[in-house]
Amino acid sequence: MRKAIVKEDSTIEEQTLDGKDLAILHLLQKNARITVKEISEQVHLSTTPVHERIKRMEASGVIKQYATLLDHNKVKKGLMVICYVSLKEHSKKAGVKFIDTMQVLNEVIECYSISGEFDFMLKVVCEDMNAYYNFHVNKLSQIENMGKVQSVFVMGIIKQTHELV
Repeated sequence: MRKAIVKEDSTIEEQTLDGKDLAILHLLQKNARITVKEISEQVHLSTTPVHERIKRMEASGVIKQYATLLDHNKVKKGLMVICYVSLKEHSKKAGVKFIDTMQVLNEVIECYSISGEFDFMLKVVCEDMNAYYNFHVNKLSQIENMGKVQSVFVMGIIKQTHELV
């Protein structure tokens, strides 16, 4: 796997991830709290090279962040809705304004620019249908340049992962 690295002087350097890097990434995706010692035992490297590899992947942006995954139901966000959104106007300025608005809506946990009939796909979580109704009517529908919105309610989660390698 290759990852482009932009150096301070704006030249692009290509970083190659080897099998050990991929194994380390796999373990970190399974459990971000795993210790360097535990990783080193599983990938058959001493702790120093494992630590250096992790720091290199963090510095280069391969590892973007570490996160805690929550159970939606246990934090009272049991309703998940996929919203497909079309904008009325498709100028760059209008798109940027919509994207900036998505950044501040706490109910929107993911936002994708997509092709096809709709311009964006939102993953929205709320406490319940009343909370979603309030979000839809008082926040989403009030956004300037909002066109069509189609809501799809998630009935159950069959597969949910964040693992890439």
